[in-house]
Amino acid sequence: MSEIVTAGILVIGDEILSGRTKDKNIGFIAEYLTNIGIDLKEVRVVSDDEAAIIEALDALRARFTYVFTTGGIGPTHDDITADAVAKAFGVAIDYHPDVVARFRQRFSEAELNEARLRMTRIPDGAELIDSATILAPGFRIGNVIVMAGVPTIMQAMMDIISPKLKSGARMLSESVKANAREGDIGTPLRAIQDAHPETSIGSYPFLDEDARPNTNIVVRSRDADKIRAAMIDVETMLAALKTVKP
Repeated sequence: MSEIVTAGILVIGDEILSGRTKDKNIGFIAEYLTNIGIDLKEVRVVSDDEAAIIEALDALRARFTYVFTTGGIGPTHDDITADAVAKAFGVAIDYHPDVVARFRQRFSEAELNEARLRMTRIPDGAELIDSATILAPGFRIGNVIVMAGVPTIMQAMMDIISPKLKSGARMLSESVKANAREGDIGTPLRAIQDAHPETSIGSYPFLDEDARPNTNIVVRSRDADKIRAAMIDVETMLAALKTVKP
Protein backbone atom coordinates (compact mmCIF):
# COMPACT_ATOMS: atom_id res chain seq x y z
CA MET A 1 0.00 0.00 0.00
CA SER A 2 1.44 3.36 -1.02
CA GLU A 3 2.01 6.00 1.62
CA ILE A 4 -0.79 8.50 2.10
CA VAL A 5 0.66 11.99 1.56
CA THR A 6 -1.29 14.93 2.97
CA ALA A 7 -1.27 18.69 2.63
CA GLY A 8 -2.71 21.89 4.01
CA ILE A 9 -3.04 25.30 2.37
CA LEU A 10 -2.47 28.59 4.16
CA VAL A 11 -3.83 31.60 2.27
CA ILE A 12 -2.41 34.87 3.58
CA GLY A 13 -3.84 38.31 2.98
CA ASP A 14 -6.21 40.94 4.36
CA GLU A 15 -7.52 41.45 0.83
CA ILE A 16 -8.84 37.89 0.73
CA LEU A 17 -10.60 38.20 4.09
CA SER A 18 -12.16 41.54 3.15
CA GLY A 19 -13.54 40.15 -0.11
CA ARG A 20 -11.69 42.75 -2.15
CA THR A 21 -9.69 39.99 -3.85
CA LYS A 22 -11.38 36.71 -4.75
CA ASP A 23 -9.15 33.69 -4.15
CA LYS A 24 -8.36 31.75 -7.32
CA ASN A 25 -5.61 29.56 -5.91
CA ILE A 26 -7.31 27.09 -3.56
CA GLY A 27 -9.23 25.24 -6.26
CA PHE A 28 -6.21 25.07 -8.55
CA ILE A 29 -3.92 23.71 -5.83
CA ALA A 30 -6.56 21.23 -4.63
CA GLU A 31 -7.02 19.77 -8.12
CA TYR A 32 -3.27 19.79 -8.78
CA LEU A 33 -2.54 17.88 -5.57
CA THR A 34 -5.29 15.35 -6.22
CA ASN A 35 -3.83 14.64 -9.66
CA ILE A 36 -0.39 13.89 -8.21
CA GLY A 37 -1.60 11.75 -5.32
CA ILE A 38 -1.52 14.23 -2.43
CA ASP A 39 -4.61 14.57 -0.23
CA LEU A 40 -5.57 18.13 0.65
CA LYS A 41 -6.93 17.99 4.20
CA GLU A 42 -7.31 21.57 5.38
CA VAL A 43 -7.35 25.18 4.17
CA ARG A 44 -6.89 28.22 6.38
CA VAL A 45 -7.09 31.91 5.52
CA VAL A 46 -5.32 34.39 7.79
CA SER A 47 -4.69 38.12 7.79
CA ASP A 48 -1.40 39.89 7.26
CA ASP A 49 -0.55 39.42 10.92
CA GLU A 50 2.74 37.82 11.89
CA ALA A 51 1.45 36.03 14.97
CA ALA A 52 -1.56 34.65 13.09
CA ILE A 53 0.62 33.39 10.23
CA ILE A 54 3.07 31.68 12.60
CA GLU A 55 0.30 30.08 14.66
CA ALA A 56 -1.47 28.69 11.58
CA LEU A 57 1.76 27.60 9.94
CA ASP A 58 2.96 25.72 13.02
CA ALA A 59 -0.37 23.92 13.35
CA LEU A 60 -0.50 22.87 9.70
CA ARG A 61 3.14 21.83 9.29
CA ALA A 62 2.91 19.61 12.36
CA ARG A 63 -0.19 17.89 11.02
CA PHE A 64 0.46 17.36 7.31
CA THR A 65 3.19 16.16 4.99
CA TYR A 66 3.27 19.51 3.16
CA VAL A 67 1.96 23.02 3.68
CA PHE A 68 1.46 25.35 0.72
CA THR A 69 1.20 29.07 1.40
CA THR A 70 0.05 31.73 -1.04
CA GLY A 71 0.37 35.48 -0.73
CA GLY A 72 2.49 37.95 1.18
CA ILE A 73 5.84 37.73 -0.60
CA GLY A 74 5.56 40.96 -2.61
CA PRO A 75 7.31 44.32 -2.24
CA THR A 76 5.05 46.20 0.19
CA HIS A 77 5.14 46.66 3.95
CA ASP A 78 2.30 44.19 4.53
CA ASP A 79 4.08 41.38 2.65
CA ILE A 80 5.39 39.65 5.75
CA THR A 81 5.10 35.96 4.89
CA ALA A 82 8.84 35.36 4.48
CA ASP A 83 9.59 36.99 7.83
CA ALA A 84 6.84 35.00 9.57
CA VAL A 85 8.07 31.73 8.06
CA ALA A 86 11.62 32.48 9.17
CA LYS A 87 10.41 33.11 12.72
CA ALA A 88 8.30 29.94 12.69
CA PHE A 89 11.40 27.92 11.81
CA GLY A 90 13.68 29.89 14.11
CA VAL A 91 16.11 30.96 11.36
CA ALA A 92 17.46 34.27 10.14
CA ILE A 93 16.32 35.95 6.94
CA ASP A 94 18.49 37.99 4.60
CA TYR A 95 18.92 39.15 1.02
CA HIS A 96 19.70 36.13 -1.17
CA PRO A 97 22.74 36.94 -3.33
CA ASP A 98 21.51 35.01 -6.39
CA VAL A 99 18.14 36.73 -6.31
CA VAL A 100 19.70 40.15 -5.75
CA ALA A 101 21.97 39.54 -8.77
CA ARG A 102 18.96 38.70 -10.91
CA PHE A 103 17.19 41.87 -9.79
CA ARG A 104 20.27 43.93 -10.64
CA GLN A 105 20.12 42.57 -14.19
CA ARG A 106 16.50 43.68 -14.49
CA PHE A 107 16.51 47.01 -12.66
CA SER A 108 18.77 50.05 -12.58
CA GLU A 109 20.29 51.14 -9.27
CA ALA A 110 17.62 53.84 -9.01
CA GLU A 111 14.84 51.33 -9.64
CA LEU A 112 16.24 48.74 -7.24
CA ASN A 113 14.69 50.38 -4.22
CA GLU A 114 13.95 49.00 -0.77
CA ALA A 115 10.51 47.74 -1.81
CA ARG A 116 11.86 45.62 -4.66
CA LEU A 117 14.74 44.35 -2.54
CA ARG A 118 12.18 43.05 -0.01
CA MET A 119 11.33 40.33 -2.55
CA THR A 120 14.92 39.04 -2.48
CA ARG A 121 14.84 38.21 1.24
CA ILE A 122 14.83 34.45 1.84
CA PRO A 123 14.99 32.53 5.16
CA ASP A 124 18.33 30.83 5.81
CA GLY A 125 18.44 27.27 4.52
CA ALA A 126 15.45 27.63 2.22
CA GLU A 127 15.45 26.20 -1.31
CA LEU A 128 14.45 28.66 -4.02
CA ILE A 129 11.44 27.99 -6.25
CA ASP A 130 12.46 29.93 -9.31
CA SER A 131 13.04 29.82 -13.03
CA ALA A 132 14.06 32.17 -15.82
CA THR A 133 10.47 33.42 -16.05
CA ILE A 134 9.97 34.14 -12.32
CA LEU A 135 11.85 37.19 -11.10
CA ALA A 136 10.93 37.01 -7.40
CA PRO A 137 11.08 33.36 -6.34
CA GLY A 138 9.09 31.43 -3.84
CA PHE A 139 10.92 29.05 -1.53
CA ARG A 140 10.69 25.79 0.35
CA ILE A 141 11.86 25.29 3.90
CA GLY A 142 11.21 22.03 5.72
CA ASN A 143 7.77 20.85 4.60
CA VAL A 144 6.52 24.37 3.84
CA ILE A 145 6.25 25.62 0.26
CA VAL A 146 5.88 29.42 0.05
CA MET A 147 4.38 30.75 -3.17
CA ALA A 148 3.12 33.97 -4.68
CA GLY A 149 -0.53 34.99 -4.45
CA VAL A 150 -0.78 36.02 -8.11
CA PRO A 151 -2.43 32.96 -9.71
CA THR A 152 -0.28 32.76 -12.87
CA ILE A 153 2.94 32.98 -10.86
CA MET A 154 1.68 30.53 -8.23
CA GLN A 155 0.75 28.04 -10.95
CA ALA A 156 4.23 28.28 -12.46
CA MET A 157 5.73 27.68 -9.01
CA MET A 158 3.57 24.56 -8.56
CA ASP A 159 4.95 23.19 -11.81
CA ILE A 160 8.50 23.84 -10.61
CA ILE A 161 8.17 22.32 -7.15
CA SER A 162 5.83 19.38 -7.86
CA PRO A 163 8.49 17.02 -9.32
CA LYS A 164 10.37 17.30 -6.01
CA LEU A 165 7.40 16.26 -3.87
CA LYS A 166 6.65 12.72 -2.81
CA SER A 167 3.21 11.48 -3.73
CA GLY A 168 0.99 8.66 -2.60
CA ALA A 169 -1.70 6.48 -4.10
CA ARG A 170 -4.14 8.60 -6.05
CA MET A 171 -7.70 8.95 -4.87
CA LEU A 172 -10.06 7.58 -7.53
CA SER A 173 -13.74 8.41 -7.94
CA GLU A 174 -16.91 7.48 -9.81
CA SER A 175 -20.11 9.49 -9.87
CA VAL A 176 -23.74 9.03 -10.86
CA LYS A 177 -26.69 11.41 -11.15
CA ALA A 178 -29.33 10.12 -8.77
CA ASN A 179 -32.39 11.74 -10.37
CA ALA A 180 -33.67 12.02 -6.81
CA ARG A 181 -33.67 14.56 -4.02
CA GLU A 182 -30.93 14.28 -1.41
CA GLY A 183 -33.50 13.63 1.32
CA ASP A 184 -34.86 10.65 -0.61
CA ILE A 185 -31.49 8.88 -0.73
CA GLY A 186 -29.98 9.87 2.62
CA THR A 187 -31.03 6.81 4.62
CA PRO A 188 -30.16 4.09 2.07
CA LEU A 189 -26.94 5.91 1.18
CA ARG A 190 -25.82 5.77 4.82
CA ALA A 191 -26.39 2.01 4.80
CA ILE A 192 -24.27 1.66 1.67
CA GLN A 193 -21.50 3.74 3.26
CA ASP A 194 -21.59 1.49 6.34
CA ALA A 195 -21.31 -1.57 4.10
CA HIS A 196 -18.28 -0.13 2.27
CA PRO A 197 -16.12 1.49 4.97
CA GLU A 198 -13.03 1.70 2.75
CA THR A 199 -14.80 4.13 0.44
CA SER A 200 -15.99 7.69 0.94
CA ILE A 201 -19.49 8.34 -0.39
CA GLY A 202 -20.77 11.88 -0.80
CA SER A 203 -24.04 13.36 -2.03
CA TYR A 204 -24.14 16.78 -3.66
CA PRO A 205 -27.50 18.46 -4.36
CA PHE A 206 -28.04 20.71 -7.37
CA LEU A 207 -30.86 22.03 -9.53
CA ASP A 208 -31.56 20.45 -12.90
CA GLU A 209 -31.97 22.53 -16.05
CA ASP A 210 -35.71 22.80 -15.26
CA ALA A 211 -34.91 23.91 -11.67
CA ARG A 212 -35.95 20.58 -10.13
CA PRO A 213 -33.87 19.30 -7.17
CA ASN A 214 -31.40 16.57 -8.05
CA THR A 215 -28.32 14.96 -6.51
CA ASN A 216 -24.93 13.72 -7.66
CA ILE A 217 -23.50 10.76 -5.76
CA VAL A 218 -19.70 10.41 -5.71
CA VAL A 219 -17.83 7.34 -4.47
CA ARG A 220 -14.11 7.74 -3.70
CA SER A 221 -11.39 5.24 -2.83
CA ARG A 222 -7.82 4.37 -3.69
CA ASP A 223 -9.03 0.93 -4.77
CA ALA A 224 -10.97 0.75 -8.05
CA ASP A 225 -12.55 -2.60 -7.11
CA LYS A 226 -13.93 -1.16 -3.88
CA ILE A 227 -15.39 1.80 -5.78
CA ARG A 228 -17.07 -0.53 -8.26
CA ALA A 229 -18.56 -2.68 -5.50
CA ALA A 230 -20.01 0.36 -3.77
CA MET A 231 -21.27 1.82 -7.05
CA ILE A 232 -23.15 -1.41 -7.78
CA ASP A 233 -25.00 -1.00 -4.48
CA VAL A 234 -25.66 2.68 -5.23
CA GLU A 235 -27.05 1.87 -8.67
CA THR A 236 -29.21 -0.94 -7.22
CA MET A 237 -30.54 1.46 -4.59
CA LEU A 238 -31.41 4.09 -7.19
CA ALA A 239 -33.14 1.54 -9.39
CA ALA A 240 -35.21 0.37 -6.43
CA LEU A 241 -36.06 3.97 -5.56
CA LYS A 242 -37.55 4.51 -9.01
CA THR A 243 -39.84 1.47 -8.67
CA VAL A 244 -41.50 2.80 -5.51
CA LYS A 245 -42.17 6.30 -6.90
CA PRO A 246 -45.82 6.96 -7.79
